[in-house]
Amino acid sequence: MLSGFSILPVDSLYVHVPFCARKCEYCAFYSEASNGDLTQRYVGALVAELGLIADELKPRTVFFGGGTPSLLTIAQWETVLQAMERLGLLGAQEWTIECNPATVSAAKAGLWRAFGVNRVSLGVQSLDESLLDRLGRVHSRAMVFKSYELLRRAGFDNINLDLMFAIPGQTLEVWRSTLEEAVALGSEHLSSYEVIYEEDTPLFHQLQAGHFRVDEDLACAMYDLLLERAAAGGFHQYEIANFAKDCTAVGWNDGRSEPPLIPSRACQHNINYWLGGAYHGLGPSAAGYVRGRRTKNWSNTNLYCEALARGQRAIEWSEELTPLRRAGETAAFGLRMNAGWNFRRFQEQTGFDLRSEWQPELRRLLDQGWAIEGQQHFRLTPEGMRFADAAAELFLRE
Repeated sequence: MLSGFSILPVDSLYVHVPFCARKCEYCAFYSEASNGDLTQRYVGALVAELGLIADELKPRTVFFGGGTPSLLTIAQWETVLQAMERLGLLGAQEWTIECNPATVSAAKAGLWRAFGVNRVSLGVQSLDESLLDRLGRVHSRAMVFKSYELLRRAGFDNINLDLMFAIPGQTLEVWRSTLEEAVALGSEHLSSYEVIYEEDTPLFHQLQAGHFRVDEDLACAMYDLLLERAAAGGFHQYEIANFAKDCTAVGWNDGRSEPPLIPSRACQHNINYWLGGAYHGLGPSAAGYVRGRRTKNWSNTNLYCEALARGQRAIEWSEELTPLRRAGETAAFGLRMNAGWNFRRFQEQTGFDLRSEWQPELRRLLDQGWAIEGQQHFRLTPEGMRFADAAAELFLRE
């Protein structure tokens, strides 16, 4: 052990690919328009960064996000994948790549499968042409169905569909139609997020200018419909915005209490985040969390490439979290999951007893009807899940 942490290799890897064909109206993640020369420099820098952390990494989960990872060319993907093979970083239990339906090809899908990629998250967002245009997406609804079939033919049997609701101009009936069509596709996972108006995005400025208004009642109705249609389609909710199929005995249910089990097709990479696990983050703007230290790379692809060209990590800042702060964040994020926290697991993981350190906060949530406490577990109720962000804030400690 070192400073209370295992020296075993980190088993989770996130890679940020910052390039997009076009910036979406709602997106606040670090991304930029694709540029041939800069993209090639990025690939070389990423390979160098992989080399710097390979000795302390044995991936169980890998997630390439963005941006649009599927925008990289076949040759660029071959460079990255061959580097990972050379560094001994293949063989992850779950390896996800985010894709835009407009940039999926049979050749790319085949290459990914050949190197062990076994999960794709398809950025559908909507199946209504006018709303896709409203969001600034570059794909059409036809491309969604075509890409989905292409991925199935390539052998992917674990596909996530990413949807958005409460989009300006979206009606409840349009949302119902999108949900029904998405569920009918038969994917193994469904993620669905309410539009968030982040500063410095076009949608935020349009909202501020009064071009539309936010209808909270409609957003709530859309969320209710999401829960209803997902359940009817065989999906099991395991986190506020995430639903998966094939609910089997996965997780930490002790058989004597009522919390729902985690579906076997749940995204294991994201579960690691929510349960406070360690992970390396590579690429411009990527965050990492290793042995209690949080890091963030420069949100600037040029600066990122320049640092790696000098043989250095491109870390903009890092901070050491105190044990109590780590535990508070772990408690907060873990409550986003339907299963909540097993008291014993939480104490083993953090060194703190949830029932004593946060006793007033637990009582407050119970009194509000936002939580349920069992003999071994504490979790949010369906109503509490609607206010999970407010509930989570109660557990944070400086």
